Amino acid sequence: MKQITPLELAAWLKDEGRPAPVLLDVREPFEFKHCAIPGSITMPMASVPARVQELEPDAEIVVICHHGGRSMQVAMFLERQGFSSLINLAGGVAQWAAQVDPSMPQY
Repeated sequence: MKQITPLELAAWLKDEGRPAPVLLDVREPFEFKHCAIPGSITMPMASVPARVQELEPDAEIVVICHHGGRSMQVAMFLERQGFSSLINLAGGVAQWAAQVDPSMPQY
């Protein structure tokens, strides 16, 4: 499974010459409400199997959670469903807050 660091993702999102990935946040709604990377869509981990048809199998998808564990599980699940371009955000939003956006609330 591919991984991306928060700094690499931030650079990608700023690169106007490269299409932005789908930012799939698989945390619970209360976590997403507390803090989220701008542009992320929320799809709690438990809802992914029922909602998988909402995602484009060929899209570049960066899967996000709090520390990177749940997102890795969801990325592996999506890979088994035929998704071809999945990337796990290493360290999740906690690392994003530490490296990219120190103003982001943490928990």
